[in-house]
Amino acid sequence: MAIDINDHFGRKVKDTRRELGLSQLELAEVSKVDLSTINRLERGEANITLRNAFKISKALKIPLSDLLKV
Repeated sequence: MAIDINDHFGRKVKDTRRELGLSQLELAEVSKVDLSTINRLERGEANITLRNAFKISKALKIPLSDLLKV
């Protein structure tokens, strides 16, 4: 069975964000990534750029590799 990387990454971001008690808006502000991108990402609808993935991982204080682990 193939893994949908967009869905997987978005789920990890959403779970981590919630564990930290952050709203999507707060994550967008801290990471400097558009709120609409965060929203689409968490729904698995966006192909994230490496730059934005790094910004989000930094804002969540989690290594990018942890967000990518399957």
